[in-house]
Amino acid sequence: MLNHVLVPLDGSPLAEDALKHALDVVAPNGKITLVCAVETPDMLVYGYYPAVTAPNYETTKNELLPYAKHYVEGVAKDLIKEGYAVRQEVKLGDAATVITDIAEKQHVDAIVMSTHGRSGISRFLFGSVTSKVLEAKVCPVFVVPSKQPAKVQKPAKTAETIN
Repeated sequence: MLNHVLVPLDGSPLAEDALKHALDVVAPNGKITLVCAVETPDMLVYGYYPAVTAPNYETTKNELLPYAKHYVEGVAKDLIKEGYAVRQEVKLGDAATVITDIAEKQHVDAIVMSTHGRSGISRFLFGSVTSKVLEAKVCPVFVVPSKQPAKVQKPAKTAETIN
């Protein structure tokens, strides 16, 4: 069992799936640090999606940061009710950098995080936070894969199957 586990959250049910796994590996008297990074895009993004404009730093700080704090506090409240020691960190910045910096400063035993499983153009546009965290080599990282159901292809009908 681990004494201190960090779980990055982004507001998605997929990220919260990692929390279930973190509870399986943290010691009964261990600590869980919940981290939420609020990012502001560095550039305009064009392509398959409508153009995204870079929001004003002050707008992000004044509107998105309190929302993220409220979200993390809600998740923490539920864990505290279950008897876990919980630390909350909500910071502005690149998600991978925020996660690895906090993991290093807090001397966590491991990071437990979900991966969105992006590939192709979406991975190019949005990057892979999980890959960046793994590359930082701050501590062990448990990666919880996306649970999107695999598409099952039905066999094509042939003359033999029709008869």
